[in-house]
Amino acid sequence: MKTAHDLVAAAKTRVQEISIADAEQAIGEADLLLDVREADEYAAGHLSGAVHISRGMLEFKLSSNPALQPRDLKIVLYCKTSGRAALSAAALHEMGYLNVQSLAGGFDAWVAAGKPVVKPQPPSFE
Repeated sequence: MKTAHDLVAAAKTRVQEISIADAEQAIGEADLLLDVREADEYAAGHLSGAVHISRGMLEFKLSSNPALQPRDLKIVLYCKTSGRAALSAAALHEMGYLNVQSLAGGFDAWVAAGKPVVKPQPPSFE
């Protein structure tokens, strides 16, 4: 029986991870930056320009949106620490996407490196 850790480790052998040092260039060249964390994680802060599609809905959302169906889209994915992003990247490869990269260390590594984060401000009722 495989564990989640086993599945992530196997996925990481099949996907291209990019380092934090190379992330800004890869994100700048990407057609789509995907945050595959849960909605509450995304709402608490995310990378600028990131589109939120949670890991559980990824294949369905990409399949149902014609703009996201070209298999030559350049996609960069991230999650909290890189496990869900690796699983997502492996799934996208299986769907036929050709240019998929996962951010090594995920959002936590991005923040630890002092990179910018978008944090939506709650509405003011004053």
